Amino acid sequence: MDVQASLARVAPVMRKRERLGGHRLVALMGAAVRHLVLIVLAVSFLLPFYWMASSALKNDSQVYTVPPVWIPRPSHWNNFPDAWLQYNFNLYMANTVIRYALPVTLAVTLSSAVVAYGFARLRWPGRDILFFICLTTMMVPFQVTMVPLFIIFRRLGWLNSYLPLVVPGFFGAPYFIFMLRQFFLTIPEELSDAARIDGAGEFGILYRIIIPLARPALTVVALFQFMGAWNDYLGPLIYVNRDQLYPLALGIQRLRSMLAGVGIAPMAYPYLMAVSTIATVPILIAFFFAQRTFIEGISLTGLKG
Repeated sequence: MDVQASLARVAPVMRKRERLGGHRLVALMGAAVRHLVLIVLAVSFLLPFYWMASSALKNDSQVYTVPPVWIPRPSHWNNFPDAWLQYNFNLYMANTVIRYALPVTLAVTLSSAVVAYGFARLRWPGRDILFFICLTTMMVPFQVTMVPLFIIFRRLGWLNSYLPLVVPGFFGAPYFIFMLRQFFLTIPEELSDAARIDGAGEFGILYRIIIPLARPALTVVALFQFMGAWNDYLGPLIYVNRDQLYPLALGIQRLRSMLAGVGIAPMAYPYLMAVSTIATVPILIAFFFAQRTFIEGISLTGLKG
């Protein structure tokens, strides 16, 4: 009887342990499958970048070898300075950073913050209607407004300059206005009310309270806009026609056209991959240093609206 009673007491414990062991096994298998899928996706995303960087270190015979050469031997590190300096990419880099990317990023970030603050924290007649109109402009593709904008900027005499690409940034970007508005709505109104009691104006509240608290969201806006300007090809193609004003995107296309125009030129493909790799590195570095703030801004925008 004592043995049967002991077995009766132990049996539920054993069944519970078996269930826990089964749950743990299922959890481990699920985690292994998830990590396997993530590894496969990561490799598939990194493979094009690796092929670009490795091709920049090859010569033409290695590039067109079948089966492909994954590790170039020997590695031609001189492809990077040869391609970059021979085809004047220092000028294209300066045009991209100084004349286009930095000015338009600063303009869009500041103007979008001001407009978003007006939509989020100020009460005025027609605010919601105007915000709805602002959102509807995101549905209009650039191809629809491309020709009218070109005619306007041509009559203003702004062609062959970066004014058509930078000046519109001072009026904000609808998508970034929406993002910042959603973030500003999450900031307690009591902070603004306390600042008003102390005598602060709306611009003072925006500058001293809202912008410091919205730094993650502003970082997202700045990074998105900088990446868009850095990779922009269609805008400069429409408004910029002089070689000395080309940004990187047009410079790479010009190099491709030059090499294609002379047939199968020596080092054509490796040179293209070399300048493309150099053009990709600044974006990777910017994201690496800003990734924590970037991810925080992405996760916090759109929580309220």
